[in-house]
Amino acid sequence: MTTTALYDMVIVGGGPAGLAAALYGCRARFKTLLVERIGLGGQLLTYEKVDNYPGFPEGVTTSELIELFKAQAVRFGMEHRSVEVTGLELSNSVKVLHTPEGPVRAKAVILATGCTPRKLQVKGEAEFTGRGVSYCAICDGPFYRNQEVAVIGGGDTAVEEAVYLTKFAAHVHIIHRRDTLRAIKILQEEALANPKITVHWNRIVAEILGGPQGVTGLVLQDTTTSALSQLDVSGVFVFVGLLPNTQWIPEDVRRDNLGFLITDDHMATSVAGVFAAGDVRSKSLRQIVTAVGDGATAAFSAGRYVESLAHHG
Repeated sequence: MTTTALYDMVIVGGGPAGLAAALYGCRARFKTLLVERIGLGGQLLTYEKVDNYPGFPEGVTTSELIELFKAQAVRFGMEHRSVEVTGLELSNSVKVLHTPEGPVRAKAVILATGCTPRKLQVKGEAEFTGRGVSYCAICDGPFYRNQEVAVIGGGDTAVEEAVYLTKFAAHVHIIHRRDTLRAIKILQEEALANPKITVHWNRIVAEILGGPQGVTGLVLQDTTTSALSQLDVSGVFVFVGLLPNTQWIPEDVRRDNLGFLITDDHMATSVAGVFAAGDVRSKSLRQIVTAVGDGATAAFSAGRYVESLAHHG
């Protein structure tokens, strides 16, 4: 990457928030760069189909939706680089993003880095990750045809993925620490009506068991009596929350108590010229439709900020 180019805005993250920001930034004729370390799509890459994005009455595959997002942004001139951002300098009016290919300079930065699955932090989890422990049903579900699997969690994602896994698995066990699910009612109804799903209430995972061939079962603990029991499964899918991808973002950018970036209604963070959008932001709903809205707002606000620099310059 060249050190001489100065972008109006650099967007870090290529999920729905980042792609929407790129579309709005490019369409407003700002010199815009989108940087993504893996592939465009973000968390969307871990799902197969989206049923609740407006405009697609029959649903849409995530790969198709990503391609449509990308094509629209490219049509307006999106510049995109596949490289990891490892640091961010905020001391001057021009922000500097550090990458293995050299620094990138920007007047405004939009952080759309998303989040990653939270781990259980129990014995056996790290050892069997990729050998029976998974955080992505669409990636690994087909490996468990006619086998017994467990889904850990009780929120929307856990219940949705449990239903998805019934397409492959002989039976799906939902392990939930409480006596009621947190997922929205329509997902609960679908799961509880499915004969291939059993919910184990008031249970937590104490240990993941396995051997040379991978996972063989779970040790479950009753949250009311502390009694231990064993459940034989060959796959464990963990959906117990998300951690924001903020490791390289300076502490000057304020976070909430869970580590998500705090913004105002204009997506502005506590640092002038730095904006945040999508799942990395502190908010109540993490969905494609809200991420896209965040991205549009962030790009509009970043544009206003860039224009204000020109007036003051």
